Amino acid sequence: MVFKNFRFVAIFRILLLTTTIFLFFYTLTLEYLITPFLIGLIIIFQIYLIFKYLDKTNRDLASFLESIRFSEFTRSFKIEGMGSSFDELNKAFNDVIQDFQKVRSEKEEQYQYFQSLVKNIDVSIITYQSDGTVDMVNHAFKKLFQVNTVKNINDLKAISPEFVDTLLKFEPGKSCLVKIQEEDDILQLAVSGTEFKILNKSIKLVTIKNIQSVLEDQETESWQKLIRVLTHEIMNSITPISSITSYLDLIFKDAKNNDTPPDKESIEEVHAAIRTINNRSNGLLYFVNTYRNLTKIPKPNFKVAKIIDLFSDIQLLLKKEIKDNKIQFETNVTPESIEVNADTKLIEQVLINLVKNAIHALENRENPTINVKAFYNKRGRVTIQVSDNGQGILKEVLDKIFIPFFTTKPKGSGIGLSLSKQIMRLHGGSITAISEVDNLPAGRHGGTTFTLTF
Repeated sequence: MVFKNFRFVAIFRILLLTTTIFLFFYTLTLEYLITPFLIGLIIIFQIYLIFKYLDKTNRDLASFLESIRFSEFTRSFKIEGMGSSFDELNKAFNDVIQDFQKVRSEKEEQYQYFQSLVKNIDVSIITYQSDGTVDMVNHAFKKLFQVNTVKNINDLKAISPEFVDTLLKFEPGKSCLVKIQEEDDILQLAVSGTEFKILNKSIKLVTIKNIQSVLEDQETESWQKLIRVLTHEIMNSITPISSITSYLDLIFKDAKNNDTPPDKESIEEVHAAIRTINNRSNGLLYFVNTYRNLTKIPKPNFKVAKIIDLFSDIQLLLKKEIKDNKIQFETNVTPESIEVNADTKLIEQVLINLVKNAIHALENRENPTINVKAFYNKRGRVTIQVSDNGQGILKEVLDKIFIPFFTTKPKGSGIGLSLSKQIMRLHGGSITAISEVDNLPAGRHGGTTFTLTF
């Protein structure tokens, strides 16, 4: 008879063992020699079978844990017919194995997906360890540098030692530009990346993009804008001078042909023309000197300064102008301990220019207000904002305000904001502007905010 149920089999084996032990002691009382010895061997064998039978669960559990340890998820556990508790254990084992198989399959699919994405993306990507050992490069990287394999960063020294040095000393979270001069081409590389740890190994992931064509397009566009402004300013001076000199030439020709001395009216006309030529010539000289000043910004003398002290100095310098225009001037520094490493004289020049622009924007404005505040932005960088509630700047004008000599003011030089932008670039920062124009039907008021980010 075969017992399939664990409890019945266990009870049967225990009863059988008990009966065998009883027979063992019974044969001893009869003073048999061989029979007790044989029964004793049977008792030992039965005890062995009981322990082996009871140890099956432990062996299955050990096998299950080994499957998890070595990621061997092809095993299955069959303990059917040994009772409901073993059936549940069997089901739990197999369910866990199936779940691991599913997770492993999903991870493998994700891995293949990301591998395909990284290899085929048009941005060059390289991952490497701190000693320069390369873990992976994608197709875009190989195409950009014309290489088939890269085992170590130093293998790229033949292309550019400067680029290799940049990668080895690369600081995660920062961006830099690297220029590579080849025989027949120039690469302007924008390098950025991050760092993470895998299996106690520090891995750097760096993305590289050739922005040469973008820089050339922007440079060409900037030159075109500058040339248009220069041409406009020069033509404004040269055209009237050319017209007046032609007029003077006619006057002198008439006087020469008639052999008569010029009358008083003609002399006055000549004098007025010469005066106009002198004024336009002086205007042209002023324009040239202004351009010269724009290209001669002193090198910043960096020192640590408190923003709150900087704001106090600006408010003191412009106190009279603010008061005369009845402007509500507000400052806010959060936290008050914010410091910046900058040339305070140059930054003061920028802030004075921005506040003065705000004052002009508030002419004939009800409840004119200027708000100057400093804070840390979401990336932890020191930020200063100058805001006003003026009528705002049109979008087509806003795109041009940082172009040298562009101005909407009748007496403006058009270099203030351009100068401010250059100063911020010398500080490794930036200046941006957002503005909203008065929208009378909607009842919204305009305003402009300039943001300095260090």
